[in-house]
Amino acid sequence: MSVGHERAERLPREQALADKSVVLRLMTQSDQEPMLRFASALPDHDLLFLMRDITQPAVIRKWLDEVEAGRMMGLVAESANRFTGTATVIPSNEPWSPHVGELRVLVSVDMRGTGLGTVLVQEAFSAALGLGMERIVVRMTPDQKGAIAVFEGLGFRPEGVLRDHVKDMRGKKHDLLVMGHDVQGFQGVLGAYGVTDALS
Repeated sequence: MSVGHERAERLPREQALADKSVVLRLMTQSDQEPMLRFASALPDHDLLFLMRDITQPAVIRKWLDEVEAGRMMGLVAESANRFTGTATVIPSNEPWSPHVGELRVLVSVDMRGTGLGTVLVQEAFSAALGLGMERIVVRMTPDQKGAIAVFEGLGFRPEGVLRDHVKDMRGKKHDLLVMGHDVQGFQGVLGAYGVTDALS
């Protein structure tokens, strides 16, 4: 499944938030340096659930190569010439679950509570709808209460906890929470938020 630029017609666009606005657009290969600055400014705890260390330049290069090759969809939010958030939709490469995608959303500390996380999730689901995915899963540690609240507000439900599944830089173990949502069921949520053009 190629995820190329299926929803490119919606982007780039300006998105108004509570007290500011951001520009939403697709990732490109030229985003390595701003992505590195964005990732390096995130709290270490935010990076625990990721499958790659995006504070490393070589890892970001590979990530952007995969976006460019159409193996995943990458979205960025930027304001004042810096990245304030990212969303990535990654189709499963397992032969038994081609209908499932994983969603990864990161928001800068100063933009939390502005609604940016919700907007990024909405836009990512728009991409998932266009890709024909049936289920989306997200992963985080159970103490990430703000992120959990955002996903629960959008209809995600807990599906399991993996005990002591991740280890931080200090060697401390953390549980990993998995939440899921049916993509088609999310159409009603998008409509409720007025994102009706995402369904076309």
